[in-house]
Amino acid sequence: MSKEILPGIKQFDLTGKAAIITGGSKGLGFAMAAGLASAGANVMLVNRNADEGAQAAQELADDYGVKAISFSADITNQAQTETMVQAAIDAFGRIDILINSAGINIRGAIDELTADDFKKVMDVNVTGTWLASRAVTPFMKQAGRGSIINLASTLGLVGLANRTPYTASKGAVVQMTRALALELAPFNINVNAICPGPFLTEMNLPIADTEEGKKFVVGATALGRWGLLREIQGAAIFLASDAASFMIGSMLTVDGGWTAR
Repeated sequence: MSKEILPGIKQFDLTGKAAIITGGSKGLGFAMAAGLASAGANVMLVNRNADEGAQAAQELADDYGVKAISFSADITNQAQTETMVQAAIDAFGRIDILINSAGINIRGAIDELTADDFKKVMDVNVTGTWLASRAVTPFMKQAGRGSIINLASTLGLVGLANRTPYTASKGAVVQMTRALALELAPFNINVNAICPGPFLTEMNLPIADTEEGKKFVVGATALGRWGLLREIQGAAIFLASDAASFMIGSMLTVDGGWTAR
């Protein structure tokens, strides 16, 4: 066997690595944090609700025996994102992985939404992703390694009516991922995105039993169902691990076949 070919299982081992997951106390963020923890990573869960974050972090520590902490921050605030990253450095001594999972969705026809609605979605989904990525970059450059994983969406790749704020924001995340990947590749920092399809998160509960949810969301997938939260974990572990060392600026779709049509 060539010395360049490592046993496959070792490539997915995250033991000793440290990760920040924004929006990490619930939904896809928590599922991905649990996935990383199951592979051995120490994790910081970032959200606005301190009690919810502390409870989620304790659950991961108990379940996986890793160091799991929570941090309360508004990712649209530059100073708070910088403090967030420094807190992770203080806690773990390093930062290897950032997952930008925090996001919001405001649905509606364009003439029924307000400019504030649009700005609110762009602030969290785009500006928050940019600020958190900016905050970790100096530490990853200094270390000569790192992985930034952005949560885009299938709706950053295809359109859907009554989603102008969300699709615009996720399209921006797709392009941000590509540009940042090219910028940071010389520093051995991998930047990629996961594009989830319809997962039954708290964000999607309002449309789960509606005609729209059944026909235009679930009906668009080849599997004909919502994704299970655990089904996002493999993609996150992969992109955070050495197995994805040749992945730069990629959009990894986890969408039940939505974009295959």
